[in-house]
Amino acid sequence: MFGLFRHGWRHHRRLALFTRPAGITERFSAPQRIPIVSGPSLVRADVKLISGFMPAGALIPDRFHIPHLDPRTGRGYQRLPQGTRINELAVDLKKKRVDLPTSVLLNLRGRDAMRYVKEQFLDLEAISSDNAKFYVVDGQHRILALEKLIDEVDVEIWSRYQIPFTCMIGANEDEEMEQFYLVNSKAKSVRTDLAYELLYQRAQDPEVLASLVERGQDWQVYAQGIVKRLSEESPVWRGRIRFASMEKGDTVMPSASMVTSLKAVLSSSYFKALTDDQQLKIIDAYWRGIRGIFPEAFDEPSEFSLQKGIGVIVMHTLLMQVVEISRSQGLPLTEAETYTKVLRDALEKLQGEDSDGGTVVGIDFWRSAPRGAAGSYSSSAGRRVLIAKVQILLPKISIQ
Repeated sequence: MFGLFRHGWRHHRRLALFTRPAGITERFSAPQRIPIVSGPSLVRADVKLISGFMPAGALIPDRFHIPHLDPRTGRGYQRLPQGTRINELAVDLKKKRVDLPTSVLLNLRGRDAMRYVKEQFLDLEAISSDNAKFYVVDGQHRILALEKLIDEVDVEIWSRYQIPFTCMIGANEDEEMEQFYLVNSKAKSVRTDLAYELLYQRAQDPEVLASLVERGQDWQVYAQGIVKRLSEESPVWRGRIRFASMEKGDTVMPSASMVTSLKAVLSSSYFKALTDDQQLKIIDAYWRGIRGIFPEAFDEPSEFSLQKGIGVIVMHTLLMQVVEISRSQGLPLTEAETYTKVLRDALEKLQGEDSDGGTVVGIDFWRSAPRGAAGSYSSSAGRRVLIAKVQILLPKISIQ
């Protein structure tokens, strides 16, 4: 599905180079008044809330202040900005990949701040005369990305960029801090499985995929595509992978964990050179080959760890080594028997201790706790040890 995007997006993407729109010749001049909509009181009765749109040049560079936390004085509350986020957002804005539809949250401090609000307007001239500042409560990366574009790309055009804003009038620093905490602690992030699915859908636009390639994140799209096809086409994985908004049912493996486990595989130079169909056939054959060694573990997957997080991560980490061994022996990579042959001795000899300290070998190693041993390797360090144990047991490659 993504062959066209992977191998040919440079030829098919629309050029999104930044150009000055026709008709903009005069220098930007910040307006003296900003139309606003008044909202209800916030925090306390005398702190009003207003909303509107403000050209970036009316805020940048000298009308805003970000109250970063100073550990020496205990003043401020904002974390320091992340340069990577600022740069990525600036690039995306410049190339017209994104817009900024959500409001930044600002505040004008001071008990007399309401004097800057005159009927349905915000008096920027009076704010400038008093050298007052808009304190940035939420949205610093958006504002700093626009500042970067104004400073480094085109001051006239990016000064005109309309920023949606909500502004408190008269809140103090403690009240700003409370709103900052509420905004950043109560918002629930998107679940990883849903994020991968949304990214997969968005990446069908070559522009989106191009931005992911630039950031080294395109593997997530390809991995999501493979996982979706495995769940539909692989006899080993059909009905076993749980995607976003699915009930657990008979599934045993979350799609997000399955996607993440494929990162090393899809980052290998050999796999990158394959088509989507070839990649799918190899991964499917690999798992069918493992099932050929331990069919019981796949008949009752909930009773074993092979199709759960620890098993999937370990086996996918080993996949490219197993592929290289198979290639060195001249074995076909899309046949299950290849992987049964290469892996059998290692998996049947693999041993560890169950919860009672008894030795378990082969299929019993992969039983769920307390009868098996695989669960004791579930930490990052444990997985590295388990991968090394299997690697030692794998056949060696002979160089002619």
